[in-house]
Formats: sequence, structure tokens, C-alpha cells
Amino acid sequence: MGLGYELAYRFKITPWVKAGRIFGDQIEGLLDPCDTPPGKVLDVGCGTGDHAIEMARRGWDVTGIDTVQLALDKARSKARKAGVDARFLRADATDLEHTVGRGYHLVLDVGCYHGMSDADRIAYAENVTTVTEPGATLLMFAFGPGHRGPLPRGASRSNVERTFEAWKLTSDVDADTTGMPGPLKKADPRWFRLVKR
Repeated sequence: MGLGYELAYRFKITPWVKAGRIFGDQIEGLLDPCDTPPGKVLDVGCGTGDHAIEMARRGWDVTGIDTVQLALDKARSKARKAGVDARFLRADATDLEHTVGRGYHLVLDVGCYHGMSDADRIAYAENVTTVTEPGATLLMFAFGPGHRGPLPRGASRSNVERTFEAWKLTSDVDADTTGMPGPLKKADPRWFRLVKR
């Protein structure tokens, strides 16, 4: 999967960047009033940093991670131009603690988990649990399950609940697909909100 994303960024074939911006605009409305800065936020699979930069603008202490160096370089450049302080690290979501440390209050995942294998999902959940504080929030965007060609395989509510045993699923809502192309609308895009027990 990493090589595919590496090549996609290199050849500028990144349709998820635009889609991520549209879905990212929905983040503010999905946060609970208790999810307020200052606090530490981890943006998993941050890509070119749009969500991380927006969270930094809102006063969060932000760390964004991705496995694609080119994407991280763009994220750092965008953060400098935006005049915000955000940390961008090359890290794998299945091995977080060694790279990002602990103490996170909020984790954003706009399209990372739903493309992972079952084994990686389990490792990811364990790592997110390790690096977050009790009561932390995980806000996850995912397509519904199903095979749709090049789109990620997606994730169901029951899969998320089973995998994140140390968390309570507090909401599962349809993502607003206004302005999105047909294939993305048909992928049953959802927002899951979980709170660490």
C-alpha cells in the first residue's frame, strides 16, 4: 500500500486530497463541545496536512503522521505558508508510540483505517489506545464495507466496535457527500466517533 501512495504522490494522482478537504470541512461539526483546545491531536495518515493545519489554526498542539515523505514535505511547506506550528513525522500507524509519544486527546483519521488489512487494523487500534489519554476522542472517516475497484475496502460499524475494544462508539453518521463524484457517494462514507474508556 505504501508504494502505491508513494507513486501516486510522485505522479500527482491524488484524488483523495480534494475529497479529504471536502470531508475535512465536516470535522468541526463532529467534535463534541468537550473536544476543545488546548490539547494534543494526532492526525493519522495526514497526507499533505490540510486537517492538521486547520487544527493548529484552532489552537491544538498538532502532530501529523504519514508514510509518504513527499506528502510530509508538502505538509511542512503548507504549514510554514499558513504560519502555524504543526509537527509532521514519517511514521506507520501500526507503530506509533516510538515516534509520536503519548498524551493525545484527539485522533483524526480521515481515510486511513478503512484501507488497512485486518492485522494492521488490530495493531493500529492497540497503538492508538496506547498513545491517547483516558477520555480521548477518535474521529474516523471511512467508506462502508465493499469492493469498489481502486477505493479502499471500507469498514463497518461492527468492525470498528470489535477492533477498538477499549473505546466506546458514540456516533456513526453519514458523511455529507455534497459536491462529491458519484463513486464516492455510493461508497457509503461515514464518520465514526469513539471515546476511550
